[in-house]
Formats: sequence, structure tokens, C-alpha cells
Amino acid sequence: MIDLSGKSAVVTGGSRGIGRAIALRLAAQGADVAFSYRGNEDAAAATKAEIEALGRRALAFQADVTDPEAADALIKGALEAFGKVDILVNNAGITRDDLIMRMSLDAWRSVLETNLFGAFYTLKAVTRPMLKARSGRIINITSVSGQAGQMGQANYSSAKAGLIGLTKAAARELASRGITVNAVAPGFVLTELTQDLPEALQAQLIERTPLGRFGTAEEVANAVAFLASDEAAYITGHILAVDGGLVMM
Repeated sequence: MIDLSGKSAVVTGGSRGIGRAIALRLAAQGADVAFSYRGNEDAAAATKAEIEALGRRALAFQADVTDPEAADALIKGALEAFGKVDILVNNAGITRDDLIMRMSLDAWRSVLETNLFGAFYTLKAVTRPMLKARSGRIINITSVSGQAGQMGQANYSSAKAGLIGLTKAAARELASRGITVNAVAPGFVLTELTQDLPEALQAQLIERTPLGRFGTAEEVANAVAFLASDEAAYITGHILAVDGGLVMM
């Protein structure tokens, strides 16, 4: 049984989809949770209420992770409310898919700034308090697209591959103080985004996945909860695939 009682967590992009599932799973295991969201106040309020219904403290921060000052404010807010940050989950991400020759510079830049720069800003902000505490768990949400590349996703694949490099570099830097840094790489997961895909494309994606189905946001959250726990104390610099066997490294 994963026990996160007495722990506090920060989840970026925590109001919907995989981020919401992660926030709720960490709370269900006993952690207080602060999460950031970009703009959907109704979704944020609903997630906050669900965390509180589990008997945990919850904080919802409206923040754009591409702003380093917002990342600092998010971590400071969690420190003020909870006294510490034991767990950071970098989940915030966007897609702006297009073929390279048609991809706008804005589509390239915005995905890199959100998915990679944003993760760096929050990781950097949490490093000092975790170093002082001589403990911490950092989990970055990457993707199969960052491991294998994906047509029409040069920006997203680059950002998610960069996140794998950031995970490994940070794991080496922070290990001596008892801080672990790992990543979870989801495959095709059922979210609001994938539910809208044409049925023919959904069938094609399922066919490519050895386990023959989409994953769920809760299955990704399970992996995050494990990496955040004491059971994973001797795991760092690892990329845990939650992809139904799609990418076998």
C-alpha cells in the first residue's frame, strides 16, 4: 500500500486529464496537493473540491508555466501553505501538431516553452527547498513521442525528448541529497483530447499497441504515485513507460 501521509505535492496542469488523475491519486494516498491550471476555473474548482473530499488540503493556482516568476510563486505558495514540498510532478503540456514544413515558429516555440521550459522553471524553483530538506521526489511526464518520435509532432517530440534529458541530468545532480528524479512516458491514453480522434485513427493506434487498448489517466497516475513513494527510494533517472508495450526500449 503506497502511503503518502504527511507529504505535500505540487502538480502542474492539474485541473484536467492526466494531471487531475495524478492530483487525485496523490491525495487518495494521503498527500496534500497544490496544482496549477492555465485558465479553466470551473475544472480547477471541481478538482480542488474532489481533493478536499478525500480529506486532504488543496490549493489551486492559476499560473502560466512558461513564466518563471509564476513557477516560483507556485512553489512559494505551496511552501507557505504546507511548510514543505516533498513531491513535484511536471505534467503541464500542450500540443500544436503540424508537419515540419508547415509548422509555424509560434507553434514550435509555444510547445517547447510550455512542455520543456515550464518543467525546468518549476524544477529549478523546487530544487533549493528540496536540497535543504535532503529529500524529494520529482516526476516529469514525458511521452512515447519523446522516445520514438511522431510524425507531425516535431515540436512535441523535441520537448518530450528534452524532458528525458532534463530528468537524467537532474537525477545525477540531486542524487547526493536523497532527491530522486524520474519520468513517466504514457502511450495513447484516453483523455478529452484522444476521445475526439476519428474512430479509424483510434483503431489504428490500438492496433499499434501490443496490449490492444488505450491506457487510462488513472494508470499513469498509479505509476506517478509509485515513483513518489518510499517504495521507489532506490530508483532515479528512470523513464517508466506506461504505454501498453508501444515503445520497448
